[in-house]
Amino acid sequence: MAIKIFIDQGHNPTGYHNTGARGNGLIEEDINFQVGIYLANLLENDPRFEVRLSRPTPTTVLGTTNASSLAERVQMANSWPANYFISLHCNANSNPTINGAEIYVFQEFTQAYWLAQHIMEELVRRTGLRNNGIRVNRSLYVLRRTNMPAILIEMGYLTNSGDAEILRNNQYQIAYGIYRGILDYFGFQPV
Repeated sequence: MAIKIFIDQGHNPTGYHNTGARGNGLIEEDINFQVGIYLANLLENDPRFEVRLSRPTPTTVLGTTNASSLAERVQMANSWPANYFISLHCNANSNPTINGAEIYVFQEFTQAYWLAQHIMEELVRRTGLRNNGIRVNRSLYVLRRTNMPAILIEMGYLTNSGDAEILRNNQYQIAYGIYRGILDYFGFQPV
């Protein structure tokens, strides 16, 4: 029985509600979309997984407000039902020196927390991003309302020139790091 993974590419296309961060000429929702596509392709080519995307096309718009956009993503994952939920994001900060990747979970010492640890290890190893750790955030809607282990990955800071370069040029490597982290979590070897 294949493991069902729901990949949520955070935010909506530019020009709609619930768009993401900007920095160094990069647009968050575009990076989230593309990394999600790469990750989905990796998982689809592995018979141990089944995958669905919140935004299967670059023009997919979810919800009519920020709140309904988040609710729709969670509803899609819960109704499938997915076994795991991975939300992809990029960070921003008014201080351009702040950099690195963070992964958010609802609670420590859970399946989501252990999945996040494996993904962070591989993500950092394969991209050179700084490891800012696994962080608990109980307020994030997609972590609170999903019925399965859920993580939210901040893949780096658009506002930091070093991270921006990785986010611009290494999107496949980011996806591959996430994929390898998923494999490590399950104790799987690559196919």
